[in-house]
Amino acid sequence: MTLLEQAIEECVAATRALKPLEEPLGRAATMVTKCLTSGHKLLVCGNGGSASDATHLATEFLCRYKEERRPYPAISLTANGEYLTAVCNDYKSEEIFARQVWGLGQKGDLLVAFTTSGKSRNVVRAIEEAAKKGMESISFLGRDGGFTKGLATLDLIAPGPSTARIQESQKLLFHVLCEMVERELPK
Repeated sequence: MTLLEQAIEECVAATRALKPLEEPLGRAATMVTKCLTSGHKLLVCGNGGSASDATHLATEFLCRYKEERRPYPAISLTANGEYLTAVCNDYKSEEIFARQVWGLGQKGDLLVAFTTSGKSRNVVRAIEEAAKKGMESISFLGRDGGFTKGLATLDLIAPGPSTARIQESQKLLFHVLCEMVERELPK
């Protein structure tokens, strides 16, 4: 079996392992739809490679996913290099998202957080800060959820040992989430 064939087989197996997430994904779609249709915003963060997924998800709502529609407020908390380096210098790297949630978030907004390992302290701090602000949160986790499991309002855990397959699974999950929500959003 070639490396590509092996990766495809692993990807198919990882995708099949997502079937039990249909119901929680539906709840996540309801949370996002409620947030955006009530005039609130999404704050999205992710650590490491998941930072790209956070920006990707925010873009799908601020621009569009499939359908032509108005933009909806979604802010990637990973997209401001000047801010991120200032916080790392003046505070601790684990505060990079929490301070933004503190400064930008309000009750009714929704935090969406990504961590493949479930062990990203900066994501944990963001979820904790969202709870202090009275915000709900959704976490996209990997493996067994790590020590982040159970902290957010709703966890979507893509199981498996491979970071690459978890990230591919999370991308599938958030694309389906976008499609579910976009069907409900006023154009």
